[in-house]
Amino acid sequence: MEYIRPPAPTRRRGPGRVASLLLALLAAVGLAAGTAFAAPHSKTAPTTTAAAVPDNAVDAVAAMQPSWNLGNALDAIPDETSWGNPATTKAMFDTVKAQGFRSVRIPVTWGNHQSTTAPYTIDPTFMSRVKQVVDWALADDLYVVLNVHHDSWQWINKMSTDHDQVLARYNATWDQIATVFRDSSLKLLLESVNEPVFDNATDAQKAQLLNELNTSFHNIVRQKGGANATRLLVLPTQTSSPDTQQVMDELAATISSLDDPNLVATVHYYSFWPFSVNIAGYTTFNAEVQKYLTDTFARMHDTFTAKGVPVYLGEYGLLSYPDYTKPTDIVERGEALKYFEALGYAARVNGVTTALWDAGSFLNRNTLQWRYPVLSAQIRSSWTSRSGTASSDRVFVPKSSPITAKTLTLNLNGTTFQGLWQGTTRLVAGRDYTVSGSRLTLTATALTRLTGNRAYGVNATIQARFSTGVPWQVDVITYDTPVLSSATGTTGSFAVPTQYRGDVLATMEAKYADGTNAGPADWTSYQQFDTAFVPNYGGNAITLSPAFLNALREGAPVTLTFHFWSGATVTYKVTKSGSSVTGTTS
Repeated sequence: MEYIRPPAPTRRRGPGRVASLLLALLAAVGLAAGTAFAAPHSKTAPTTTAAAVPDNAVDAVAAMQPSWNLGNALDAIPDETSWGNPATTKAMFDTVKAQGFRSVRIPVTWGNHQSTTAPYTIDPTFMSRVKQVVDWALADDLYVVLNVHHDSWQWINKMSTDHDQVLARYNATWDQIATVFRDSSLKLLLESVNEPVFDNATDAQKAQLLNELNTSFHNIVRQKGGANATRLLVLPTQTSSPDTQQVMDELAATISSLDDPNLVATVHYYSFWPFSVNIAGYTTFNAEVQKYLTDTFARMHDTFTAKGVPVYLGEYGLLSYPDYTKPTDIVERGEALKYFEALGYAARVNGVTTALWDAGSFLNRNTLQWRYPVLSAQIRSSWTSRSGTASSDRVFVPKSSPITAKTLTLNLNGTTFQGLWQGTTRLVAGRDYTVSGSRLTLTATALTRLTGNRAYGVNATIQARFSTGVPWQVDVITYDTPVLSSATGTTGSFAVPTQYRGDVLATMEAKYADGTNAGPADWTSYQQFDTAFVPNYGGNAITLSPAFLNALREGAPVTLTFHFWSGATVTYKVTKSGSSVTGTTS
């Protein structure tokens, strides 16, 4: 698919994270049951206060796999509970530990609890709270990564124009942190800065500034002595991005110059940006998105792990999935599952330890239950094995037509297909389905039984099971092509009346009569899901956002093409006149 680079996205904080890495992503274009793990080989560390850790940095970081982020907590602005999560408790770490995680990353934003003038004193109450949370995690025998988080874009980003003051504040911040945690267990790692950015600076200047910060951080921590003399220190690339060889090489040069065997490289990964947010028609985990993933992990391996420098993937996920605050999935569930399955495999074969970014959309911190058991199980399975998937996790059966056989393509991923189940009932090969190579065909007989009375929507769910990993769930859905109706509204409030009739919206195109793209993302005809449009299944509507409508030309009809997961497409016309909007079927 042709991909035109969009204008630079703006920084925002979503339920998933502050997405500062988007520019780097674009520039490169041209859990239910726990898993048992063996205890890692370890030795006693050289200080009396340190926990047992493996002999070297590579083994220690490997022992941290898998890892979990306590996101949107101590990094929240202005306070720990400001972004929707409850105050952190020891029980949260107990739950994470019980689910098989071996380490946690605790992001902390210090600036809102610190004097903005010398000596840049951190509020002692806040420092004590951070230490309490860190100690809870260490008490569960978890490795812990502690960092300087949203300070990166609050004040560190001004270093190019206010160098001396920013550096003085940064140094003072780390001096205080390193003092407090001087004698903490060696299972505590310190990370210099999260997703560093520098305003009004060239690429060369950014590289120099980050090298200066990383070097200063290293010197301050090491000079404190105690456990800090040999503590693992974590250093990021520009914006914590792994997407260009240049930024990876810059970090490699810094690590080489410091000549310290206890250093760890860190980057973040949120997939190919258009897929991660569902824009530009990237609705599936297609070959291009897959290649982007494998190429990125190959860079991590070739630049660092192959040369004896461990890599800690400090954050990973998708920028818009899952998001428990949204009424509908922005990235389709099955496509997201394929992404997480592939990422787990890529991390294993390239020797990368992975830290799931969780701002509350994975673990419900009020109930201590995982919000999406199927997704959580897929992620946990990916730590140790591959899982089979398929071309889709939905089979659409039209209600207005006779039922015919439907075919999916199996992605075996090195497994072998074991059969289909509906609940505890095994479907019968030959009668209910056939397999020819990678083609799995559900027979008309099976679909007739599974669709039952053929009510619109999901009629049944079946599972494809494989020799390893988790089953692949497939929803059997009765549908007909959706029907849209004319409507009027305003640029502040407009919705397309929609009879979904069992179908599910995938994306929306917007074009003027002359063929040019319409909408705020005018570099592509496919607008961004949940930003330009959003389905309202319960309300029988598709809402067009004010941002989309206000970006339209005055009086110029726009043809919208709605693409549904069944393969159906339906067109609709909207015209803006002042603040009024008229929508008609076409």
